[in-house]
Amino acid sequence: MASDIIDPTRRDFVMIASAAFAGIGGAASLWPLIDQMNPDASAEALASIEVDLEPLGEGQAITVLWRGKPVFIRHRTPEEVSMAKKVDINALPDPEAQNTELPEDAPATDKNRTKEGHEKWLVVVGICTHLGCIPKGQGLTDQKGEYGGWFCPCHGSHYDTSGRIRKGPAPDNLAVPPYKFLNDTKIKIG
Repeated sequence: MASDIIDPTRRDFVMIASAAFAGIGGAASLWPLIDQMNPDASAEALASIEVDLEPLGEGQAITVLWRGKPVFIRHRTPEEVSMAKKVDINALPDPEAQNTELPEDAPATDKNRTKEGHEKWLVVVGICTHLGCIPKGQGLTDQKGEYGGWFCPCHGSHYDTSGRIRKGPAPDNLAVPPYKFLNDTKIKIG
């Protein structure tokens, strides 16, 4: 009876080892090409930012940079909050909240543009929705427009104290970025 088993030789071992080393070498040479597709550290750092709100007094605002865009954060006065809540959303040019954390067709109520329990804080992307200008209204002496929010002097768009377009050529409300409160005086955007 003849044996069908072939004894492995040194040549077989060398061939298998060569193929294994070639496979490992190929994978190792591809790694830099794959790794370069990851975002760099500066891009990852901008993906989310934390902002301390404690220094902001009532009626004050700051601008922070998130993903290369200005984000307006305003500590609204009780009068500004009250004024924003009284607006008839059916009379707004853009009746949608423009809040990335809500459904696309969520109404533009002040409640849908702020966080529950933190209504005095308004956080919006500070880019006019008409042609991408930066509206005025963050500084204490800035012109805030007819509705007490922001005014884009480039083409005359007026936003209210909830960042909703009220007058002018801008088609949409100022966008509300994704953010959450880490505690009563600190938020994380992104």
